[in-house]
Amino acid sequence: MVKNAWNFIVPALLIGAAFGVLGMDGYPCAWAVTGLTIVFAGFCAYFFRSPQRSIPSDPDILVSPADGRVIAVEPVEDAWLGKGVEIRIFLNVFNVHVQRSPFTTPAQVEGTRYFAGKFLNAGVPKASVENEQHWFRLASAKRRVVVKQIAGLIARRILPWARPGDALAPGQLIGLIQFGSQVDLIVSPDAAVLVKVGDKVVGGESVLVRYKGARKGKA
Repeated sequence: MVKNAWNFIVPALLIGAAFGVLGMDGYPCAWAVTGLTIVFAGFCAYFFRSPQRSIPSDPDILVSPADGRVIAVEPVEDAWLGKGVEIRIFLNVFNVHVQRSPFTTPAQVEGTRYFAGKFLNAGVPKASVENEQHWFRLASAKRRVVVKQIAGLIARRILPWARPGDALAPGQLIGLIQFGSQVDLIVSPDAAVLVKVGDKVVGGESVLVRYKGARKGKA
């Protein structure tokens, strides 16, 4: 569980305890509030989980930067990468909400950008363009990618943890989005996308991309 969970759990438990005291003083309706706060605290503990993942060792692949469901695989033009392919992943409120470096090799944060925007449902196509978002520009050797954290209808706080100049271990955590959201990965044209719309992916483990010309058996 990431430390941000306590920002929600502690207030909820304090409120629940206060209403519990009222319940013991003869206000039976107060117990309902206590029960709801305990349920909410439990949900927050579940939502802010950060399970250990087994990062593959193959240097010629990219793993998913997030848990969720692939909702689009489209050509895109990026100011940093040029022509590329964008893989969009939708995260519902029950998915793990931390984001990871997609590289299975050490990487570097070459830059970040923040864009103010709307809070549309993260599952609609224009959310990738119009919603509030934060971008990481990551590089490993000569390979470069962009990872986008995109806010949604409920998710209204993006928390980037990695900073420009940071060195990243394979699959290292780079950020968190609070509640339902979207995470996009932009790769260069020399990367062969191995997933399709509708596929469920696991951050740090599901292989999204293999670079063209790389040997499949290479580890």
